[in-house]
Amino acid sequence: MGYVVSTFYRFVHLSNYYDIRPVLKEFCVQNNIKGTIILAEQGINATIAGSQNSLDKFFSFLDLDSRLCNLQYHKSFSRCNPFSKMKVKLRKELVCLGIEDFDDSVGGEYIDPENWDNFISRSDVYTIDTRNSYEINFGKFKNSINPETNCFRDFPDWAISWAKNKIDDDPIIAMYCTGGIRCEKSTAFMKDLGFSKVYHLKGGILEYFKSTGNINNLWEGYCFTFDDRIIVDDKLVPGDVKCILCGAHVMLEDMKSISRGHVLCFSCKDHV
Repeated sequence: MGYVVSTFYRFVHLSNYYDIRPVLKEFCVQNNIKGTIILAEQGINATIAGSQNSLDKFFSFLDLDSRLCNLQYHKSFSRCNPFSKMKVKLRKELVCLGIEDFDDSVGGEYIDPENWDNFISRSDVYTIDTRNSYEINFGKFKNSINPETNCFRDFPDWAISWAKNKIDDDPIIAMYCTGGIRCEKSTAFMKDLGFSKVYHLKGGILEYFKSTGNINNLWEGYCFTFDDRIIVDDKLVPGDVKCILCGAHVMLEDMKSISRGHVLCFSCKDHV
């Protein structure tokens, strides 16, 4: 049996997010859904996996709450369930940029996946990858800028430094991330710095793969996923992953030791 992997987020005021946690956790466990759901006062962010029937039930269940109804989500498939358990976490922020004193209510403009290739191919556009270095090491858009961050909270320092030499030119900026949520924050931060022409890939890399299949080959490599698949190709198929110590191929069902993109096979894990 195959599994459906669904990724989604929504910025919406959830004053009772503490109360939502046990309800969602119980529903997912009862319907054999695994993954991670993050709840905060400012919304929901999640990647979950289960059968198509169980996920249909899940989104129908969310539809009962007007704040969470009609969620748009990215869907891909996996031979094995890429999660070992179900987690519902509470957070102060839905996605943490580490900066509080800036206006995050107005982000950049969306670029649809179908128009992305033409947009970033323009000579007057700077394409910035907002993901971390360990993610970018697996793959990126051709000629995109790597801020070389270890976590998302590092991005503001890089952006402030980059802006010193670029802000007077008011360049056109195109930004992207895995599923889109980090760009909601990072594009708002760039606009707060004074950039006016800020855009981002609607739905992120995963939606780009689904919508375009990387038809123009502007994506190079794989996309890192925050689950046991580790990486997927531009057809959303899990890629070939090797143990960082011995180089042995690690099958999807054996991927249980993951840290920032580093995978250990069971044999090497016992000796670390």
